[in-house]
Amino acid sequence: MDSVDLEVLRSATTWLKAGHAVILATVVKTWGSAPRPLGAMLAIRDDGQVSGSVSGGCVEDDLIERVHSHKFASDKPGVLTYGVSKEQADRFRLPCGGTLQLVLEPVKDGAGLDELLGAIERHELVARFLDIESGKSRIEAGRWSDALEFDGKVLKTVHGPRWRLLLIGAAQLSRYVAQMAQALDYHVTVCDPREEYAAAWDLPGVPLARGYPDDVVLALNLDAHSAVVAVTHDPKLDDAALLEALKSPAFYVGALGSKANNDKRRKRLADFDLSAEEIARLRGPVGLKIGSRTPPEIAVSILAEMTAVRRGVQIPLTIEPPRAGIEAACGVPLKAD
Repeated sequence: MDSVDLEVLRSATTWLKAGHAVILATVVKTWGSAPRPLGAMLAIRDDGQVSGSVSGGCVEDDLIERVHSHKFASDKPGVLTYGVSKEQADRFRLPCGGTLQLVLEPVKDGAGLDELLGAIERHELVARFLDIESGKSRIEAGRWSDALEFDGKVLKTVHGPRWRLLLIGAAQLSRYVAQMAQALDYHVTVCDPREEYAAAWDLPGVPLARGYPDDVVLALNLDAHSAVVAVTHDPKLDDAALLEALKSPAFYVGALGSKANNDKRRKRLADFDLSAEEIARLRGPVGLKIGSRTPPEIAVSILAEMTAVRRGVQIPLTIEPPRAGIEAACGVPLKAD
């Protein structure tokens, strides 16, 4: 579940408590190209306000019109399919003749969304089962192998744990990385025992851990949904965190610094109880080679690499081209003939 879909659940519960009728739409099947993945959600309020997206096209407009026209049953879930014919695919702007199937659930007080949100915030992996015929739902503990399932009678959706990111260092770069990571559904924690940096840390929703980095890494009990990025440039702090992070199941461990500095870092790490395979997991210099220079650009490169690793995408070595002047970049002469 990404941050957009988490916001959908929050909106649905808030609207319901305010007395609105709410329809929750979930993508359960796609054929051909689809702009949103399985499990993507959209909440539609009775006055037409929406949260989330299931297509990015005209499907949302049609759903809103159906809610206004009271075309949905108000007592139990239903199934709606878009894009079966070429005319319908063109009308709803589904790419490449794609087809989209949705489960539409009238949200009720007993839907258990508060319980679901609480489990997600506690980083618990849970599965929600919705019975299409009765409209009743239940929540059970999930497993890592769980995935969305729909057999026409029961919809199983999987939620949490949210992805976690631990940043070592509370300087300017961490601020940009943390803000961008929050939009990508990471629960971000910053660790910095240095008083001069900790005193200035005030980013909402990003707690600051004041302990020593290796202790903080151990206390977080990192799992396969966790990432660690060290950005202090202080070997005493960065190396302490990396020593523990590289031994953990964290899917991504990176360190800021030049290639030469990271080569030295790997030699230092080899003096401790790390295997060659564990040291090889270190991504340093951290981030994709996109020619980044400023802190926001470096943050983009770090999160782009994290996303690729998280999605299982092979990352080729990017060869940075020679610096191009304005004329080469624009492809036009600077002066007229």
